[in-house]
This record gives sequence, structure tokens and C-alpha cells, in this order.
Amino acid sequence: MKLQQLRYIWEVSRHNLNVSATAQSLFTSQPGISKQIRLLEDELGVEIFARSGKHLTRVTPAGQAIIELAGQVLRLAENIKEVAQEHSDERRGSLAIATTHTQARYALPPVIREFTQEYPDVALHMQQGTPKQIAQMVSDGQADFAIATESLELFNDLVLLPCYRWNRCILVPQGHPLAEMPTLTLEALAAYPLVTYVFGFTGRSQLDDAFRAQGLTPNVVLTAADADVIKTYVRLGMGVGIVAHMAVDAEYDSDLVALEADHLFASSTTKIGIRRGTFMRGYMYDFLEGFAGHLTRDLVDAALVAGPRHEETLFKDIELPER
Repeated sequence: MKLQQLRYIWEVSRHNLNVSATAQSLFTSQPGISKQIRLLEDELGVEIFARSGKHLTRVTPAGQAIIELAGQVLRLAENIKEVAQEHSDERRGSLAIATTHTQARYALPPVIREFTQEYPDVALHMQQGTPKQIAQMVSDGQADFAIATESLELFNDLVLLPCYRWNRCILVPQGHPLAEMPTLTLEALAAYPLVTYVFGFTGRSQLDDAFRAQGLTPNVVLTAADADVIKTYVRLGMGVGIVAHMAVDAEYDSDLVALEADHLFASSTTKIGIRRGTFMRGYMYDFLEGFAGHLTRDLVDAALVAGPRHEETLFKDIELPER
């Protein structure tokens, strides 16, 4: 059994059983991958993939278990490389962050600026997607950290680190009737068409829960994953915008009126998800502490040892910052 063979079955499973696409991604030949998979199956005495002619059709039950273990072996092998690199050059390496648009556009820029100044020889890679997609990236080892508000808790192999709390604001054009109200209400909001986040993005679930608790049905006419897109359609008169407060730029959005909504919606918590078993390099700890000051090395290590679902104990006495 070779490490290369384990990588082939892992990558084939991640490419929807498309051996040709796998070969392209690994810069090797399709026949070479197929041969190595067959050799591994012969050695193990079980089929990892079911076939129809030359095509792989599905992962067998035995194959599913083998592929999951192969993923663990590959991650451990990567950790060995990281350990060696940490001792040979602790200020050189790479860091892959998977996150949503709101975090990438509004929360991360100052953190990344300081980090790259401190660690110019660390290659920083940022990938964007839905919360489920970015959590999957970290679970699969394609990224080191997932930063999001929704869905990370669905992945049992991720350790979640609460970072900060935030709430929403209401965006309307200048002169809008809602801007004249002394106290904004959910009933008043429900009377207007709304433009807000796609369900599953940026704390959308808390927004829906607030309306539901009051027996109201919001008239959501347009959804987007991108706060800047939401603001664009508010400017076009499509409706009233509901966005994360951090997504409002006082200078760029001076043509819009931002109305406080803390009294309407429960706050949301942005978290960082890290796959359990990840080897943490020194600069990774520094990035976490730069993003959320309370995430010290000792606290992060304690969370990684405690594993998933530790928040109620490790973070119960920590006052998360508001943004």
C-alpha cells in the first residue's frame, strides 16, 4: 500500500469519480491512476469503486470506509511535513482560509494586512463559498480555517472558536418613510419588500426567526450572498435592505440611510472552524489572535484537545466583542 494510491482514491472520490478530471488536477495520467487503484484493490481484496465497463459508478460500502481512513492518513502525512517545516523555518509556509463574502470584504482586510506585513513569506490563499461549502473545504483538508456565521456546526469534525458578535442594520434610500419612524418595528418592515441574504448566509436564520416569533411573514423579493449586491438593489428601489452592520461603509454608502436594528434581531456569532487534528503552526495562532484577540494559543489548544461542542465550557466566561 502506497501513500500515492491513497491519494488517488481520495481525489477520485472528491472529483465525483471522474478519473480524467482527477488526473488533470494531479498532473498525471488517467491510465496511471486507474492502474494504481486496481493494484490497491487487489492488495486489499475488496473493490473500492463499483464499475460499469471502464467507468466508476459508485463508491462501495467498504470503499467508503477505506476512503475516509485514507483521508485521515493523508492529513497525518501533511502534518508530518508541517512539523518538519515548522522546525526548519517557522516564518515560511502557507495558510488557506475559506470564508464568505461578508467576512472577506469587511472583517478580514485589516487582519490580513497586518498578517502579511508580519509574515511576508507565508502564502495566503482565500477561497469563498457558502458556509456549507467552506466548512466542507476545511473538513476535506482543502483549507485550514473556515470563517462564517452559519452551518459550521453541521460538521462534527470541526472545532469551532467563537470570534465576535454582530447584528444587522436596515438600509433605505434618503427620504424613505422608515427613516422617519421614531422606533423601527418588525411590523413596519414586513410592510415593505425586503432585499437580504440568501438563507444559510450571514446570520439569515436569526432574521427569519425574529419575524416568525412575531407571527409575521417577511416579503423577501430578492436575496443575494453579497452585501454589496444587496445595496445595489436597494439603490435601484427594489426594496429595503437588511445587511450585517459591518457591511455598511460610511463613505461609500453615504447615499443610503442605515437604521439600527439591534432591538429587532438577536445577535449572531461569527466562528472559525478548524479540523480536529490540524497541526497548528506558529503563524496560524497569530492569525487567529489577530482576528479575535481572545483566541490565545492556550485557549485554541484547549479547544482543539476538547474537540467539537466545547463552547459551553471553554468560552462561557468570555465576553465576545461586538462588531
